[in-house]
Amino acid sequence: MKDWWIYKGDRSTDRLARLATHQPPWRSFDGEIDEGYAVPSLDDDRYRADRERGAGYIADENETELVNSALYLRRPLLVTGVPGVGKSTLAYSIAEDLGLGPVLRWPVTSRTTLRDGLYRYDAIRRLEDANLRRLEEPEAGAEGGPERPVTDAIGKYLQLGPLGTAFIPTKRPRVLLIDEIDKGDLDLPGDLLTVLDEGRFDIPELARLAEHSPTVTVGTDDEDGRARITRGRVACRAFPIVVLTSNGEREFPPAFLRRCIRLTIADPSREKLLSIIEQRIGREAAEAADGEDGVISAFLKRRATGSLATDQLLNAIQLRLAGAWTAPADLDRLTGATMHTLSGPDAT
Repeated sequence: MKDWWIYKGDRSTDRLARLATHQPPWRSFDGEIDEGYAVPSLDDDRYRADRERGAGYIADENETELVNSALYLRRPLLVTGVPGVGKSTLAYSIAEDLGLGPVLRWPVTSRTTLRDGLYRYDAIRRLEDANLRRLEEPEAGAEGGPERPVTDAIGKYLQLGPLGTAFIPTKRPRVLLIDEIDKGDLDLPGDLLTVLDEGRFDIPELARLAEHSPTVTVGTDDEDGRARITRGRVACRAFPIVVLTSNGEREFPPAFLRRCIRLTIADPSREKLLSIIEQRIGREAAEAADGEDGVISAFLKRRATGSLATDQLLNAIQLRLAGAWTAPADLDRLTGATMHTLSGPDAT
């Protein structure tokens, strides 16, 4: 482990504190910390699966150095690789290693817009509730009738999305996973530029009411989370650790690429596969899968003709542990059942 590394440290606050003392002047953010916002802990049993997923990731030196580069520079990390190589799991590894709470995940589709990630405003429900109150209560302003609040409790109709929640001003950064950004609309990367550059965004529905109610409490992407928004602006204090994943299915604009630290995750070597198996399943399973006639050799041979995901190898080993296709003569049947190539001339 190198002295300047933060990621792959020992989960101590001293290592994360290095971010505060090594901050680029052009990436400084001054959002007023929301002292009342409680970030969920990964130690909570609700996030056990996330914690175990992150702990099982094996990062090599190149991956670790580029993750740390993104941390120091407060820049998004654009992670490219074939499906199943561990791009998304890297985000969970960062959150687990640094103790930064559950990952805020934003899955992207062809219909995704920037606002989907920032916040959601349920105007229809607000209108329905207002109409219902008019039927149940005396008319506002009538003699003896109650005065209706200007904000009409708008906060309960607003919820920050994963991206918006990542910008809540907290002392420690959150990990935001923007998954499969290459599946999004052509304009999405460009739309993200301003938000990721400035570390803030405005909610017009709240900004219009700032004179009457400068601070409004809204929901967040965290379970039961409630954040205080002042004058309709969400501005971060600690820039979030943004991991964008791509399967390499399209090119991104140069303006977007120059703002990212770029990492390509290669197919894991035999040695790394052994480490992954040992970490996920155990040493005995790794030793049993090794060798010229082992499952790992069969996996590597098949991967040479087309793309395979590492979890396909783990599936094959798990089946053998359950007693399926354990005889040497059954290896081809096991391979055929669990290792269908995902791309290439032999894809099935």
